Amino acid sequence: MTVWNPADSGTADLTSHDSFTDGPPFNTFAHLRSDDPVHWTDYPQGQGFWSITRMADILEMNRNTQVFSSAQGIRIEDQTYEEYLARRTFQETDPPDHSQTRMKVAKAFSKPVIAEFENDIRQLCDEILNDALQHGTFDATKEIARQLPMRMLGRILGTPDADLPWLVEKGDALIANTDPDFTDHVLDRMTTDEFRMMPFNSPAGAELYHYAKELMAHKNATGDTNGILHLILQPGKDGSRITEEEFRNFFCLLVAAGNDTTRYSIAAGLQALTHDPSFLRQMQTQDVWDTAPDEIIRWASPTMYFRRTATQDFDMHVKTIKAGDKVVYWFVSANRDDDAFDAPFTFDLNRKPNRHIAFGQGGPHVCLGMYLARLEVRVLFQELAKRIKTIEAAGTPKFLRSNFVGGIKELPVHVTPA
Repeated sequence: MTVWNPADSGTADLTSHDSFTDGPPFNTFAHLRSDDPVHWTDYPQGQGFWSITRMADILEMNRNTQVFSSAQGIRIEDQTYEEYLARRTFQETDPPDHSQTRMKVAKAFSKPVIAEFENDIRQLCDEILNDALQHGTFDATKEIARQLPMRMLGRILGTPDADLPWLVEKGDALIANTDPDFTDHVLDRMTTDEFRMMPFNSPAGAELYHYAKELMAHKNATGDTNGILHLILQPGKDGSRITEEEFRNFFCLLVAAGNDTTRYSIAAGLQALTHDPSFLRQMQTQDVWDTAPDEIIRWASPTMYFRRTATQDFDMHVKTIKAGDKVVYWFVSANRDDDAFDAPFTFDLNRKPNRHIAFGQGGPHVCLGMYLARLEVRVLFQELAKRIKTIEAAGTPKFLRSNFVGGIKELPVHVTPA
């Protein structure tokens, strides 16, 4: 069943965060996929960029890291080379540098390591749902979707539970730095040059840098192996270790991306359940668990784009992308591409195959946390389905003010326990 009817005019300004406050402008993306799949987009705050909206084109370009580089930034905003060097994580590098750094951290997020957390996740879901469902009517983003990734963050990082609300607050300020509900330093509404060397141009980056430095010192001094950070700090096969700068930037990335994207995937899945009772019944009576997590994540597409920069001229669809041009891959558009999916605006818990690119598939930058995200989504909805008879909308959802991270920041629901 279709649970989302795109309502924008078809001519939304993709550079404006306000264009996304009712959800992604799907009509605009559909128009671009059909009529102008390599679209020049003017950007009032800096250099314009090419918007790439079709699945097949994004996959082709995402694999071509020699022509489309991550090493000049991955967001639309312009930055100097000095700012890039200060802020970069391995996301903002190309092979072979990307591969070398990724190898230092990939083991900690491998499928076997993440599978060991399933019992922890199920225990957390039990606690979270027991607390939330006693309220009857509540904000499902706050009481459910936010809680699981936040608490898992502590297990993954090996940080004290008491620090988690602060860490998530700072992560929100980083990744949702265009939404006044999450930060006092709204990126497009004030001058943030003072923090231009910090991740996402945010003062929260400075605070997380300080926390990460103290955490790294404590783990080195005490031999603390709680969580997976000790794996990241171990020397690689060649004896090299992650540097302090690499660690602190990676830590900021973990706190922000590792929490927000899973939160907004869960929130999108919960919203879908409020639209049609049959979705909950399917979860309760059918074995949908091999396919449901990926459909929920496709439906959410929480990271809506990543940017690349062309290193040489490149022709596509009778357009010439010039060397030095910014190129934006709109994953949120590709995941609704009717050339890639049957009925892409239908929420289908049994969808198979489901070759979405919410994790940046198709290139070397595929998301490290995809196994954890799938596991958290699966276990949360398995446990929820056991506990409720109905879930209904109890108000109007509110979306993030962001064209980078898409998600429902408030989701009022009414739940009837089983």
